[in-house]
Amino acid sequence: MQVAVIDYEVGNLASVSQGLRVSGLEPLITRDVEEILKAQAVILPGVGAFAKGMENLNKLGLVSVLREVVARGKPFLGICLGMQLLFEESEEHGITKGLGLLPGRISKFPVGLKVPHMGWNTLEVVKPGTILKNIKDQSYVYFVHSYYATLYQPEHVAAMTNYGVEFPSVVCFNNIVGMQFHPEKSSHVGLQIMNNFGELVKKC
Repeated sequence: MQVAVIDYEVGNLASVSQGLRVSGLEPLITRDVEEILKAQAVILPGVGAFAKGMENLNKLGLVSVLREVVARGKPFLGICLGMQLLFEESEEHGITKGLGLLPGRISKFPVGLKVPHMGWNTLEVVKPGTILKNIKDQSYVYFVHSYYATLYQPEHVAAMTNYGVEFPSVVCFNNIVGMQFHPEKSSHVGLQIMNNFGELVKKC
């Protein structure tokens, strides 16, 4: 099963691809429109700034393509910055419009909290099963981010995390999944989550 890993110049492509291979999936690092639309699933990885990520996606003509992937019902996974880009807008470096696939805004952690939020933290599982199948509540995963989702729909949240404030660390809506942490850097828990994503792909 081929999974398109979007190359838009801000992603941790190698580690995500390795995680997919371990899960029995075939990663294809690409920015080619036809390859993306032909893939069984799509992953939007990412590290860095929201505005730069959207600038690159727009420059490469991929915004409408990613929306089309979602409209076709293919499994779509956003990781770290990739999850943040799923939402309507971010306040990072001024207001920037996102992909608008999920309602919500990306906001900076409150003053007084050390940023980035970097290292291991726990998942408070609120929707067990599917992408979090066999993931125990309070499992540790690895984070690196300075912004987090606000104004989201509670029914889209599968797991929360506390870092001075509560924020969504896993979101799910129809064929869309977002993870604020890095599953590919989260040891056996991350591997199980990637395996779960692989199961979703194989069912489609």
